[in-house]
Amino acid sequence: MTSLSRLVFLLLMTILTACSSIYYSGLEKIGIPKRDVMVHRVEKARDTQEETKQQFKSALEQFTAVTHFQGGDLEATYQKLNGEYEASVQKAEEVKKRIADIEDVSNALFSEWETELTQYGNAALRQNSQQKLTATRAQYEQLIAAMRRAEARIEPVLSVFRDQVLYLKHNLNAQAIVSLKGQLSTVQSDVSALVSAMEKSINEADAFINTMEKP
Repeated sequence: MTSLSRLVFLLLMTILTACSSIYYSGLEKIGIPKRDVMVHRVEKARDTQEETKQQFKSALEQFTAVTHFQGGDLEATYQKLNGEYEASVQKAEEVKKRIADIEDVSNALFSEWETELTQYGNAALRQNSQQKLTATRAQYEQLIAAMRRAEARIEPVLSVFRDQVLYLKHNLNAQAIVSLKGQLSTVQSDVSALVSAMEKSINEADAFINTMEKP
């Protein structure tokens, strides 16, 4: 990265951080604290992961159906598979954005929390708050790690889908179907690993939400 590129990047990050601060301050003025925003974003990310899990299952079903093609309109079959691929790409982008949104508000929340620790006059209350911060951050890091692991499972599946959809697009014949059959076991294995990772991430999200919602 050149000096100019680095300067532009830092400037953009400063602007985005300032915008986020203004946004969260505005929400707090109408009674919505960062903690509630964080919980809401984790809920949205959890729901998006559930939708993504179902979408990739649907894509796998269509991929499998193509390998069983026995005749008919292969162009229409391709269009269905391509539609499932494009829907999967869209869900992958949503997952990425949801995680980034959580990270953004969490940074603001933990930064504020640490600053407020210095404002306590009562040592016992400060220690109690510090313990809660440490516990919350640890569970948050566990959640984000699970979400990132699930997200990392997406690209291998998309990569195979992308290759096969492109190949089928330009080779609407029996040879293309044979090619898809050769990749079926790989796709099934990758989708299975993705679904498993998504389910673990969803469970982590539920646990985090329950902890944050406790009085």
